[in-house]
Amino acid sequence: MISKGKSSLAFLIVLTAFIACACSMQGESAQGETYKVYYVNRDETAVFSVDYATTARDKEELVAELLEQLGTSSEKLEYKAPLSDSFQLLGYSIAEDQLVISFDENYKKLPVTTEVLVRAAVVRTLTQIEGIQYISFQVQSEPLTDASGVIGLMSADMFIDNAGNEINTYEKVNLTLYLANERGDGLKQVTRPVIYSSNISMERLVVEQVIAGPAEGEKVFPSINPGTKIISVNVKDGICYVDLDNSFLTQIYNVTSDVAIYSLTNSLVELANVNKVQISIGGSTNVNYKENVSLSTVFERNLELVE
Repeated sequence: MISKGKSSLAFLIVLTAFIACACSMQGESAQGETYKVYYVNRDETAVFSVDYATTARDKEELVAELLEQLGTSSEKLEYKAPLSDSFQLLGYSIAEDQLVISFDENYKKLPVTTEVLVRAAVVRTLTQIEGIQYISFQVQSEPLTDASGVIGLMSADMFIDNAGNEINTYEKVNLTLYLANERGDGLKQVTRPVIYSSNISMERLVVEQVIAGPAEGEKVFPSINPGTKIISVNVKDGICYVDLDNSFLTQIYNVTSDVAIYSLTNSLVELANVNKVQISIGGSTNVNYKENVSLSTVFERNLELVE
């Protein structure tokens, strides 16, 4: 038979454990969840996160609260809110696992590099909410577009590079590029700010930018067929080896052979580690460009074409 004393002691132990457990649960409830809110640094070259605790649980309540944080200016000078005063958040809607955010026309006025960082910060922040997997941006009810067309649905994975590093491994650089003049018989120099992933070589980045042609506001013209595909770009002993597909040989613009060749060469030689450029097509240099320039040549900087 169990004595009254032992029975009472057992009851007190159970009661104490129950109270402790209840208090613990109340503490966890009061503390809530911690989310990472992503901000843009002052130089607009990267985004980084700041921990933010909330007791909100409802999906819509969390979206509203985190959007408010993304639009709240910080007293700290090292970062600024991605949803700034330069444009207005018009509203948002949630349909299953998709969040659509709408902005006014001023959103389109953001510099290209800033806009990419804003998207990264917003998407990385809001996709932490359980039940929100995809986010799309609209400007005055129209889908957001860039130079490649409609951007569409975005997920957190879109802002992680191939090495598994987050968006703050992206950097901003000013490239010196040479593109065609209006007549197509000379080159003009432009300085272009570009945001790029640190797992992409600067040499490949330059080739990509030359092929892409002029950016908005640049008073220059394309020099190379924009359909040209890059097979490889490597540097050895100061020579940059650029291997392109056959599209490079099809010139759709009215530019001279020298303009096309030295648009690429002069742009690459602006890099500190490149002195000369070797262009090949599908791995072969036994090719003539426009029948008058042999690609077996190792090209050096040519400033005589530059206005």
